[in-house]
Amino acid sequence: MASVTSSRPYHIIIFGATGFTGQFVVEEVARCAAESPGGGSLKWAVAGRSRQRLEEVLKQAAGRLSMPELRTDIEIIVADVSIEESLAIMCQQGLVILNCVGPYRFYGEPVVKACIANGAHYIDICGEPQFLERMQLEYHTKALDRGVYVIGSCGFDSIPADLGILYTQRQFKGTLTAVESFLKISSGSEGMSGHDATWQSAVYGFADSGSLRQLRKKFGHKPLPVVGAKVKKGFMFFSKEIGQYAIPFMGSDPSVVKRTQRFLHEEEQQSPVQYSAYVGVGGLFSVVKLLCGGLLFWFMVKFSLGRKLLTMFPSFFSFGLFTKSGPTMKQIEDTCFSLTFFGEGYSEGTDPTQGQPNAKICTQVIGAGKTATTAFGSLKYTGEAVCVCVFSLKTFLPCHRRKRTVVNDQMNELFQFQGPGFELAESLPYCHSSLVTLIQQSHR
Repeated sequence: MASVTSSRPYHIIIFGATGFTGQFVVEEVARCAAESPGGGSLKWAVAGRSRQRLEEVLKQAAGRLSMPELRTDIEIIVADVSIEESLAIMCQQGLVILNCVGPYRFYGEPVVKACIANGAHYIDICGEPQFLERMQLEYHTKALDRGVYVIGSCGFDSIPADLGILYTQRQFKGTLTAVESFLKISSGSEGMSGHDATWQSAVYGFADSGSLRQLRKKFGHKPLPVVGAKVKKGFMFFSKEIGQYAIPFMGSDPSVVKRTQRFLHEEEQQSPVQYSAYVGVGGLFSVVKLLCGGLLFWFMVKFSLGRKLLTMFPSFFSFGLFTKSGPTMKQIEDTCFSLTFFGEGYSEGTDPTQGQPNAKICTQVIGAGKTATTAFGSLKYTGEAVCVCVFSLKTFLPCHRRKRTVVNDQMNELFQFQGPGFELAESLPYCHSSLVTLIQQSHR
């Protein structure tokens, strides 16, 4: 395990601990640290703009977890994304910075830059493709030179999708060529709600979608080879697999998975998997609401006044789906999701260049409660390493026709990670259990 010294006294610093997600991260890190071998051997701190609010977060966590020691034993670091010196001081004190401050397109880059300059590893829960890919383009070489991991999308975007695809590849007996995923979200009696920061990310992401296309051209990537039948559905269709209408998933999952597949193809000579992501939207009434709201949203994001109105009144324009306050604890506890993967490919001994795919597989990732809110809350401390162990993984072979086999493995047993830098940290697979090596390796 990496040593903690007087000059770098913390294994983990939670930056943005007073934010909506940051508060859950604080509670989960506290719980995992307490449950780890040796008790308090995992050293961590909280950071943010307001010392008073950070104290309140620790007080709240102490009450919920019945850990009064949190109020006195956990250090507070005052840092602000607009003050470069404060970020440098924070990054000099920790091995790993968990960045919970979003939207990342506005507030993420200064933290990435400070981490690289000061030798701290960076992890976030960003679901914004433009930020993720721009950071890779601009900072990969710098991160590699400094021996620093820069790891994005360690949350609902995009742990389930990326590790789910890799898990499906490993379970498939042969050459997996294409996967479609279908996301279903279920809620309790109070319904479900998203936080305003996610809504803002969507507003500005759609408004600036042209920049993302231009950004991708700068990488100069060659198209990945297509093995087997090309998979493509329309914008909206009725999915028999999940029993409701579905549309393409607009988050970072396709971007993250594609970068992983590109790395595995170019560096490991693995056959790339085509990936399409969809989300269920319900029945016909939901489809009508989505079409009306979607057209209004698409029109308004094109104008500064429209964007201002959308961000000022998220609840009104999202039909209550996003609010300034975010979901209540009851909503969080009652919400769960399933991400089901339907894959096809060629069985062992079959030439993938000949004929149509002849084998299928169905796998599923399931999350509930706070798992659907943040994956930072899934840190497991073993005394030797920190790893992400979040979701229940299921394999159905072939689709729904045989007995279901439930597989629950530690993520660090399923996947191996090595080396610093964007491509390795974000693409082998993209990021998520890289925390294993972050804590294991000696800090440079």
